[in-house]
Amino acid sequence: MDAGMPSARRIPSSRGEGDAAEPVSSTAIPAGAAPAPSRPALPDAASAASDPFADLDAVDLAILDELEHDGRISNTELARRVGVAESTCLKRVRALVASGAIVGFHAEVDPAARGLHLEALITIRLHAHARGDLRRFQAYLERLPATRRVYFVAGDRDFLLHVAVRDTRALRELVSDTLSLHPEVAATSTSLIFEHAPGRPR
Repeated sequence: MDAGMPSARRIPSSRGEGDAAEPVSSTAIPAGAAPAPSRPALPDAASAASDPFADLDAVDLAILDELEHDGRISNTELARRVGVAESTCLKRVRALVASGAIVGFHAEVDPAARGLHLEALITIRLHAHARGDLRRFQAYLERLPATRRVYFVAGDRDFLLHVAVRDTRALRELVSDTLSLHPEVAATSTSLIFEHAPGRPR
């Protein structure tokens, strides 16, 4: 028998040992046997897109790290620090912007330079009936002139609001006359910020 031919199974019969063999396909399933388990399905497009940053490599992460600490760094210096050609570095930065890994470039301004000398963190708890449309309330917080950052948080509060205002009077008006009177707000708690500093470069 040739090595490349499928093996044969002898079919018993009343005619004895001289009966011919019947070739059996290598893919045939014997009668009564359970079919082979199917292969697991490949991830669909939705699951693959659930983490848009899964393909970032060490160079991408190095670029993000450098830009996070100095957004004004030149492409030449950035390429030197991460160890790639300038053209490669520029393409990587553009791809990171397109993917959303880099959400923007901006100047970080001291609020005091604009006359906003008082900053505070305000935690906000909503009524149970208002939790069905958290996005709408978040958008409302984002539109407030005093808002610097809005955080949707876990725990017994729903939002953490970072604000900057001119003085304690402006802060009181924001909390007492604006937030607390909103029909969806159940409670607020305010903490003044005495000082804050950025994380130290690694």
